[in-house]
This record gives sequence, C-alpha cells and structure tokens, in this order.
Amino acid sequence: MVDVARARKLAERIKVLVAEALEKAVKDPDLGFVTLTEVKVTPDLSHAQIFYTVFGSDEDRVRSNEIIKRNTGRIRGEVGHNLSIRLTPTLEFIADELPENAAQLNDLLATARARDEQVAKLAAVAKPAGDANPYKEPKQIEDQE
Repeated sequence: MVDVARARKLAERIKVLVAEALEKAVKDPDLGFVTLTEVKVTPDLSHAQIFYTVFGSDEDRVRSNEIIKRNTGRIRGEVGHNLSIRLTPTLEFIADELPENAAQLNDLLATARARDEQVAKLAAVAKPAGDANPYKEPKQIEDQE
C-alpha cells in the first residue's frame, strides 16, 4: 500500500535534515551558499531526489556540486541517524535550473515589454494609409419633397 502523504512528510523532514547536515557535517569552507528548493521521495520511501541551487558564479556552482557529490554518504548517514524509519533512502542531488530559467524568462518579458512600448509610440503618431474610414458605407437616400 502506497502512502503518498507519508512520502510528502518524509520529504519535508529530509529537506530539513539535509540542510542541517550541509551546515554542520560538511566541513568544507569552499561550499557555497546552497539552497534546497525541493525534495521528492518515491512512494516506497527508498529514494529521494534533492533539488538545490547555489548562489554565486559558475565556478562556485561547480565547486559546490563537487563537494556535495563527495559528501553524499556523510549526508545520508546524518539523515539516516535522525530519521525514524527502517531503511534510509538513497539520496540523489540534482542542481535545480529553475532560477536560471526564470531569469531568462524575465529578460524575454522585459524585451517584449520594450518592443510593445515602441509599437505603441509608433501607433500614436501613425496615420491611415487610405481614407479615414476605409469601410464602405451604405448609400444615403435623400428625401425628395
């Protein structure tokens, strides 16, 4: 029987425990500012995917990624020690690309907004190419008296 609610609760607990382990158990001063964005646990509670971001340059991200990969066993040990379940799930750290994608979308939206403003300025001073009223009007019959 799969209990999805239990998997969600366990994911939140793992997120807290991994954050504490990164702060206390990983003693590497080169570890950058790591933010855990999401944890997904399989319904059978055997595997956890941990999504994270690193604040800083590309070099900081690469260095922090290597440190996290090197200390995955130590982090899993800390998580297993503090969880109250029979089997400790395997941990898979995945660099989250959501912030970079969001930044690219913001840049694209800013470009579109600027182009819309240019079009609005051109439309304000534009004159029709033909008659003022390009639609055919029905002929008016004048009264004959």
